[in-house]
Amino acid sequence: MQQKGAIQIIEWEDLDKRKFYSLGVFMTLTTRATVYPASLIRTRLQVQKGKALYSGTFDAFCKILRAEGVQGLYRGFMVNTFTLVSGQAYITTYELVRKYVSQYSPSNTVKSVVAGGAASLVAQTITVPIDIVSQQLMMQGQGEHLTRFKVKPKMMLAASKRRLTFGQTRDITVQIFAADGFRGFYRGYVASLLTYIPNSALWWPFYHFYAEQLSLMAPTECPHLILQAFAGPMAAATASTITNPMDVVRARVQVEGRSSVIETFKQLLAEEGIWGMTKGLSARIISSLPTSVLIVVGYETLKRLSLRADLIETRHW
Repeated sequence: MQQKGAIQIIEWEDLDKRKFYSLGVFMTLTTRATVYPASLIRTRLQVQKGKALYSGTFDAFCKILRAEGVQGLYRGFMVNTFTLVSGQAYITTYELVRKYVSQYSPSNTVKSVVAGGAASLVAQTITVPIDIVSQQLMMQGQGEHLTRFKVKPKMMLAASKRRLTFGQTRDITVQIFAADGFRGFYRGYVASLLTYIPNSALWWPFYHFYAEQLSLMAPTECPHLILQAFAGPMAAATASTITNPMDVVRARVQVEGRSSVIETFKQLLAEEGIWGMTKGLSARIISSLPTSVLIVVGYETLKRLSLRADLIETRHW
């Protein structure tokens, strides 16, 4: 009989890697497509000065939809799909580092913190250049006056959807390289690490903590996947709230072309006060809640579907 409160964690050595990677790509793409509009809105809210363009998340959603249509909510999405590579790198690093740390510490919290931080470091190294281009595309349309790089008019009027998507991406990429060289694609890299490493390092232990606490309160027969689906958003809201100030700084460094994280932080604090650190927080939480549900349900289901055949009968969910 499984002890009440003990949620079984499927570790790296328990997985059929071929199933794990093939199903993982589909899961990651579906998740990104679902939450991308909220990410775009968050970026525009964080970059704008005060409330010059949007008064909040819902106002931004309505204005973008009215002025730019559904396509406006997916600006830069095609180039953002290349982050599928970083998604797989994140998963692999997390699982491998968990396995490595387990040799030195049996604590699930220690394994989660170290593995989450390491996974984010690897993923951000791959993701930042893609995010730089993607964020510049996000700002086109109503937010283009807030960014240094603007898509040429002929690109905006291109009749072909394929030419429109990749033509804008190529145009922005060329402008970034011409202005800043290769370093331009890693602008805000330090700010990204200072945002996402703590976020990832916090999310995993909070996720496991909330899941365990919920399992203690829930009926014994309650499926663990349901408890984990609730634990994910709770962990996301906690981690997002703690790391949001750095996320605002990161967005401004990358979109506005700033070079100093410290100076950007000081200026934001001087111009908009402590509340400036909460900009985009609601959009971030709104995007993180469904993201976390999808990630948790998708990831835990993925791991169960990828469980080695000889272990299937030994597990109770």
